[in-house]
Amino acid sequence: MIRTIMAFIAGIALTGIVGWKMADKLMFTERVSPFGMEETVARIQHNIEKTGNGWALSGLRNPAKAVQKDGGNVLPVLMIEACSTKYSKPILKDDTLRFLSILMPCKVSVYKKNDGKVYIATMNAGLMGKMFGPLVGEVMGQVAADQKKFLEFDPREPAPQMILPKAEGAGGQGGGGGGC
Repeated sequence: MIRTIMAFIAGIALTGIVGWKMADKLMFTERVSPFGMEETVARIQHNIEKTGNGWALSGLRNPAKAVQKDGGNVLPVLMIEACSTKYSKPILKDDTLRFLSILMPCKVSVYKKNDGKVYIATMNAGLMGKMFGPLVGEVMGQVAADQKKFLEFDPREPAPQMILPKAEGAGGQGGGGGGC
């Protein structure tokens, strides 16, 4: 009997450890881009605009710039921000779910690593949504399907121009007007 209880406890502990070690790989996705930084960003931006479902660009952030301004030397990082009122509205209307506004706008990060390659990272919206019940799970499942479209590249298409944010307020860090 004691062996059974100990085995059960060991199984729970092992499951917890494996879950802890794999959480980052489950919650976020990372893949190598076949293009350089600016072309990757531009292709994603244009894919967002043509995905439909109310998606609009709401910003382009450069977090590496602040580190560099503070004297640090980091590789390039650009964060594309987009929002769809079709998806944000049902969540923002519900007082019990409004805290999830922290997930808005949807972000796609494009960055370089020391291996010289450009990477694309996203949050696993589908998995994240399942943690917050049926409404959020359904909405975030739709966001996840659209995110896949953001990252579909046709190398035969010519590279589009990067869409730079419109200057807004201090520092010109504003977005493309999509809001959220």
